[in-house]
Amino acid sequence: MLVSNHTSMTDIMLMLAICPNPFVFVGKKELAKIPIFGFFYKRSCILVDRNSSKSRFEVFQRAQKRLSQGLSICIFPEGGVPDDENILLDEFKDGAFRLAIAHQIPIVPMAFADNKKCFSFTFFSGSPGRMRAKVLPFIPTEGLTQDDKKDLKDKTWQVIYNQLMQYNTQNRK
Repeated sequence: MLVSNHTSMTDIMLMLAICPNPFVFVGKKELAKIPIFGFFYKRSCILVDRNSSKSRFEVFQRAQKRLSQGLSICIFPEGGVPDDENILLDEFKDGAFRLAIAHQIPIVPMAFADNKKCFSFTFFSGSPGRMRAKVLPFIPTEGLTQDDKKDLKDKTWQVIYNQLMQYNTQNRK
């Protein structure tokens, strides 16, 4: 289960660039309406309508099928890019952690440090520059149950947050 902070449209491209193994994104259904991008998006991702419990259950089934085909799953657990660009890492939603526990697959946390600065969602903002990404130590889920979901989610959040804080400290020097 690949998870990362989500700050920019470039997060998707960076994830594709740094992960050598095949994976599929779980993403919000609304993005399928974007011209051209949406055509490819809905054919290559598992789409979820976050307002529908039926849709969330169907994601679970489709993810199970993809995992059995040898694919990994990528979810940005913040559930979208925070509106407030001052938020370093927003609260995580449960989906990635519920799936990882159910399938007993490890969490692969990643931190993307510069994507917001280079290409944020604020129109006409950003600038060229490096885009640092760090794959952090895997977090195992073997033996965990759904009762452990909150602890797993909190641990993953903390690992990514600590890395982002480390990047921020390095930038100040």
